[in-house]
Amino acid sequence: MQADAQRVRRVCLMLSLSRLRTHGAARAVALAALVLVTTNCASTPTAPRFADGTTRVLFLGNSLTYTNDLPRLVETLAPMAGVSNLRTAVLAGPDFALEDHWNEGVAARWLKNDRWEFVVLQQGSSALPASQVHLRTWTEAFAPLIRDAGAKPVLLMVWPTQDRLFDFPNVQQSYRNAAASVNGLFAPAGDAWVAFGNYSQLYSDGLHPTIYGSYLAALTVLEKVAGVRPDRFPPVIPGASVDSITVRKLQAAAWTAIQRNGNAVPQ
Repeated sequence: MQADAQRVRRVCLMLSLSRLRTHGAARAVALAALVLVTTNCASTPTAPRFADGTTRVLFLGNSLTYTNDLPRLVETLAPMAGVSNLRTAVLAGPDFALEDHWNEGVAARWLKNDRWEFVVLQQGSSALPASQVHLRTWTEAFAPLIRDAGAKPVLLMVWPTQDRLFDFPNVQQSYRNAAASVNGLFAPAGDAWVAFGNYSQLYSDGLHPTIYGSYLAALTVLEKVAGVRPDRFPPVIPGASVDSITVRKLQAAAWTAIQRNGNAVPQ
């Protein structure tokens, strides 16, 4: 029962902020999920409470974060590399940009009322020039709140849609520049996708990640927030049946991306 309650609570946090701006089948799925958890959700989500000494990581994102529950994957992987005190929380809604989180106000309240060690920021690919300015502007808006909460911002580079693979360098530039503008950390998940190279195994629908894609993202985040190299994890993906050879290839791709984007943990 406790596990069910925790699952419902995480769904609340990931969906209760949604304006349901998706359409068609995707909108129907999101709406159905909301209906299922409405009676268990507070009208305004409250931040979870963690024990003293916990490394608290808050994710602000959209469906690229809540697909495969990336925060939960990060939290589950951490003990496999000897990191036992890392806990995550997430605020995410379909199509959300950082501006949407700002306007909703819940993220700002959590940052003002609670202490965090890291805040992972993610929106769409933000590859176009105007989108790059948008990402940087709202990263800079959140940065003082993040610092006042005792945390460091982490910009999680995502990926373009599968029909725009040529945009990977622009996504990388956008997220790197946003991170640099606030002296934050840069988690190069999208560049790890490039290093892995087999995009058919990374995209589930031309936009959202398969578990392979989310695993690459989790590895790059963990290197930034816990200082653990990707190849220090066992060759398994929690909850997924993936052969060890493939997992090692994913780990190698994540480490390649981390090394060529700086701030890597020394060997």
